[in-house]
Amino acid sequence: MTTSDQAATDNQAKRVGWEHFPHDADVGIRGFGPTKEAAFEQGALALMHVITDLDHVRPQTLVEISCEADKLDVLFVEWLNALIFEIATTKMLLSRFVVRIEDSKLIGHAWGEPIDHLRHDLIIEAKGATYTALRVEAETDGRWIVQCVVDV
Repeated sequence: MTTSDQAATDNQAKRVGWEHFPHDADVGIRGFGPTKEAAFEQGALALMHVITDLDHVRPQTLVEISCEADKLDVLFVEWLNALIFEIATTKMLLSRFVVRIEDSKLIGHAWGEPIDHLRHDLIIEAKGATYTALRVEAETDGRWIVQCVVDV
């Protein structure tokens, strides 16, 4: 691999991911990727990492989740809250996500497994995604950023 090939690989690796950011009593989550869909998927991973260690969650069972909103930033909050609702009602943890966004509608596929208290350490309960620090936008380099604060 040449130096320029390595630089391109390193640059691509930096374009996809997730992170948490500090917020007083709650947790900020952020996802980024080369498309808005990839950023939404990474935002979902950031949310799940607030709840548990995903290294122990097997993507065995498929769940389809859909939501709608007139604005893209509101759609991100709706997506996260739909995931939180799914976890609360099905008692599942989710570890893999694929998102498709068309106009004002999001169709998401999530894979996970039922909560097993012998294998899954639940870190904290996510109560809901908020509009605090809400951001959904493409940066000048084309990378998409999604973020908000989650009430825990």
